[in-house]
Amino acid sequence: MTTMPILDVAALRRGFDQASAHYEQHAVIQARAREELLSRLSLLAFQPRHILDLGCGTGQGVMDLRQRFKSARVTALDSAQQMLVATRRRGSFWKPVTCVLGDAQRLPFKTGSIDLVFSNLLAPFSPNLDALMREVRRVLSPRGYWTFSTLGPDTLKELRAAFLSAGRQPAIHPLFDMHDVGDALGRAGFADPVMDVDRCLLTYPSLMALHQDLKGMGARSGLATRSKGLLGRQVFARIESHYQRSGVDTDGRLMASCEIIYGQAWCPGSEPPIRGRRQETVVPLSALQRTR
Repeated sequence: MTTMPILDVAALRRGFDQASAHYEQHAVIQARAREELLSRLSLLAFQPRHILDLGCGTGQGVMDLRQRFKSARVTALDSAQQMLVATRRRGSFWKPVTCVLGDAQRLPFKTGSIDLVFSNLLAPFSPNLDALMREVRRVLSPRGYWTFSTLGPDTLKELRAAFLSAGRQPAIHPLFDMHDVGDALGRAGFADPVMDVDRCLLTYPSLMALHQDLKGMGARSGLATRSKGLLGRQVFARIESHYQRSGVDTDGRLMASCEIIYGQAWCPGSEPPIRGRRQETVVPLSALQRTR
């Protein structure tokens, strides 16, 4: 079992609360991952009755899921109160959004009561990956489906290197690789999990621009052992100097790598993907929609 970093959950929650007002302006990676998760759902002939958007943020995923599964009940859950306030605003008098303030590792739902759990970039900020997987497994129905995205260890590798070169603790906590996440799915009892990865690159004119973007999306180091003080100007300048030596593109802009890991798995009792020859993963025809 992979060692989990000790995270300051209260600090993470404060960061997301503070980011809620301007989150959409900065959450480029979140939007990319959300669209990919939604596109994968379109391949499945699956009509869930109750959907949980786990770690809903400001609620764009909730609205997308409502549009895709018009007859389903969609519940939004987040641990940040202000994120739920933003999500609730997306609803209307005739069709309000069901919002739940809660802990992803202690879900306030009955066992086997959810048909689809959708989670976009919640896992990187979960203090216990195994506990998260077990709890999702518990609430899923026998024909339930778990689809999620998380971030891999190559995310912000340039920033991490610049911090270390400057003798400082990196500004983001350690992240698990695809194999660690897949192993956690297996330990939780999911059937034939499927994992894959997408890598992209963002660029910024300065370290301050990158810092503002991370702050605007609520992403901060959640390590309980992190330095609580602010970086001084000299330290900040030293980190940026190291960044500019090895983390810039041909135009001199700072590069920020992002590794997005996607995972999907069926709850036992459903029709899971089937293993084919050469270790391919084959989805049964009964699970695919017809196309015209």
